[in-house]
Amino acid sequence: MQHPRIGIMTKRTPYQERIIRDYYRNQDTIMLQRLGDLVADLYLAEGPARARLWKRAGETLRKLQVPQGQVQHVVQSGDPALLTELLKQLLAKK
Repeated sequence: MQHPRIGIMTKRTPYQERIIRDYYRNQDTIMLQRLGDLVADLYLAEGPARARLWKRAGETLRKLQVPQGQVQHVVQSGDPALLTELLKQLLAKK
């Protein structure tokens, strides 16, 4: 792997490799946890912060491979309760 600033090759340690491998292995679980945190934050947020949180929720749903139409429906509704129900469905599938 080439270091981006100094242009020399760096090698990952076995520990770093394991961390990276575990991250990708557990990415769905991490995304579901992130979505749960966003739901809680959306219930409390107002104004521009709320819009940013909805954007992040949409991005997270896309990473979880939720159909685009369903993502648009939930995000455009602006209703955290709909997102909560979708999160429940996703957790039930896991």
